[in-house]
Amino acid sequence: MTETTTTPGVLFVCSKNGGKSQLAAGLMNQLAGGDVTVYSAGTKPGTSLNPQAVESLAELGIDITGEHPKPVSGEVLDAVDVVVVLGTEAKLESRGGARFEVWETDEPSERGIEGMERMRLVRDDIKARVQKLHTELTGH
Repeated sequence: MTETTTTPGVLFVCSKNGGKSQLAAGLMNQLAGGDVTVYSAGTKPGTSLNPQAVESLAELGIDITGEHPKPVSGEVLDAVDVVVVLGTEAKLESRGGARFEVWETDEPSERGIEGMERMRLVRDDIKARVQKLHTELTGH
């Protein structure tokens, strides 16, 4: 990023980059409409997206079917202003000048909630956090 660029960048990280980080990226992309450069990655990328994560975003009119799990790269870490690790499974050290946050997201399965009901609760928890972060990054 150059000093003249005012578009903040954010990287959402989870373990497999198939669920939570993809949810956060999809939600931020929809909310920001280009005001924020959004990346997602996994510390141990899986082979595919979680179908329930894709479906839960589709319910909100967000299409992430073209996405795929990606590894965390130094290039992206150096390019962003904020790194958000979702959940407790992914382990990532903060580096550089980027703001570093860990979001211990709601885990409904610990309360016996599974399937799409679980995914909607996870999505809604992440959505509220993404909205707060968007406001902090853009001022609106």
